[in-house]
Amino acid sequence: MMLDALTFQLGYNAALVTLGATMLGFAAGAVGAFLYLRKRALVSDAISHATLPGLVLAFIGMVALGGDGRALGGLLLGSAGSALVGLWVTNWLTRTTRLSEDAAIGAVLSVFFGFGIVLLTVVQNMSAGRQAGLEGFLLGSTAGMLRSDAILIAVGSLVVLLATLYMRRPLLITAFDPGYAAVRGINTHRFDMALMVLVLGITVVGLKVVGLILIVAMLIIPPVAARFWSENAVKVVGLSALFGGLSGYIGAAASATAPALPTGPIIVLTSFALFVLSLLLAPGRGLLAMALRHRRLQKQVHIRQGLLALARNQAIYEGFTRRLLRRAGMMQADGVPTLEGRKEASQLLHDEALWQELRRSQTLSELAIRDDGLTRIAEVLTADQIAALDAQLGPKAVS
Repeated sequence: MMLDALTFQLGYNAALVTLGATMLGFAAGAVGAFLYLRKRALVSDAISHATLPGLVLAFIGMVALGGDGRALGGLLLGSAGSALVGLWVTNWLTRTTRLSEDAAIGAVLSVFFGFGIVLLTVVQNMSAGRQAGLEGFLLGSTAGMLRSDAILIAVGSLVVLLATLYMRRPLLITAFDPGYAAVRGINTHRFDMALMVLVLGITVVGLKVVGLILIVAMLIIPPVAARFWSENAVKVVGLSALFGGLSGYIGAAASATAPALPTGPIIVLTSFALFVLSLLLAPGRGLLAMALRHRRLQKQVHIRQGLLALARNQAIYEGFTRRLLRRAGMMQADGVPTLEGRKEASQLLHDEALWQELRRSQTLSELAIRDDGLTRIAEVLTADQIAALDAQLGPKAVS
């Protein structure tokens, strides 16, 4: 069943929803990456909640004009209008008052969403409102999605994705160094607003699939997951788009296998599953990689300290250290060091003496900062510099 859904064999409507959700995921992941890098993730929450009043007012307006009020294009235009107003109010409060951005976002989010809920209640009491299905826009509803709706979502997502790719360079520079961007002649305020418009576009386009409450997750979770895999901003953007697309594709396909499952929440849960996998398995910043690095470091410290104890003819009581030294072939079962162990212990003790001499050196002492207890001095100094330190050690040198 799941394989049929993934290969678009589960029916025309299921294929439409999956394609639309996939394109939405790609676009949301790309836009969300720039939003995450700019550290303005909360703005997306304000924009998404600000769409509700416009959505309901658009329905009321279309009904007043004689329609049934459920034309997706009209509803999305109304949502975009109120979201633009919410974005403008947030920006105005931040620039002209002493309110911080998060306080302005909280005010706009609560007021606009509360107003939208009131309007939604009014609509539900209208004769035409009982079959409106507007509550589906809160968490997303793909049941009965028309071909025109799917095309609108896919095309809108593609336009946002292309616009994001076109502005990627100034958006990246603005995200990392607004001062440098200004020196380069980049209008940072204009590109910040452009980014907010892209977020608005994703929010409006995604209302039918994910809903205004969950669309924030589509913008934030993919870039957070991508950040575990790379330190390169361009790669983070690409991976974020990929994770977003996979979330939309797998989540929509999974929801198609069981009609009772809501598409939006399943897409978000799929995105979260990718985040958990990234958190655990990413090679650089994942928890498993960090645990392995910590374990290797712990072993290196125990072996070094054990060898230094052997070089100084001190007893080793720590069982873990003794086991590591035996496994490395540097100590026998009775605690007597092997030939290789004696040689390595002597070299480590010599290294310790060279580091101490380096700290006393008038010309090279600044290099002593590289001493972390594990780094060999040969990795920091040249052979000539080590020879000079050996000469300074004189009779104190350890052979």
